[in-house]
Amino acid sequence: MKVDVLSVDGNKTGELELPAEVFGVEGHDHAMYLDVRSYLAAQRQGTHKTKERGEVSGGGRKPWKQKGRGTARAGTTRSPLWVGGGRVHGPKPHKYSVGVPKKVKRLARKSAWSLRAQENNVVVVEDIALDAVKTKSMAGIMKALNLSGEKVLQVLPTDQKNVYLSSRNIQGLETKTASTVSTYDILNHKKILVHKSAVDAIVKTFGK
Repeated sequence: MKVDVLSVDGNKTGELELPAEVFGVEGHDHAMYLDVRSYLAAQRQGTHKTKERGEVSGGGRKPWKQKGRGTARAGTTRSPLWVGGGRVHGPKPHKYSVGVPKKVKRLARKSAWSLRAQENNVVVVEDIALDAVKTKSMAGIMKALNLSGEKVLQVLPTDQKNVYLSSRNIQGLETKTASTVSTYDILNHKKILVHKSAVDAIVKTFGK
């Protein structure tokens, strides 16, 4: 699949063939579902906790004698029936992580890339280099590329501090390096802005 390569001014500077091994595979919906589920599960801390009857304060002795008061029997103030007592079957800390085989993850990400490419939502731009951190400069580039107001994922070949810092305050724009992009990232953004040299990094990471 061929796509136009744009300059930071929005002008066409050439064409680029997107490798079919990543951008031209047949989409696998279930693989994408499994990878997204695994990603979202990993975001959960799993630190929720309530105290059971053996952990709350109080108790230690029988509140009143067994018979003669005309009230229900009680053995401890820690009972779940009492105000301030322990909770029955409350949540405990545990991991939510869901394992996904490497081959399935690779298939899921290639499926997501191919889906966005088929929708013509992959925009390739000449590598952006900024001498200083300037949000206004990055916002101007986004406007020139007709991406203002869109939910955009910017994919860099490597860590570029100035580009990252200049992009982080622009609403709807998220920046990732090619090796760290997840299936969720791709599917969660309508447009994918890929730096030209990042295409090779994507193929190296997710290709055969």
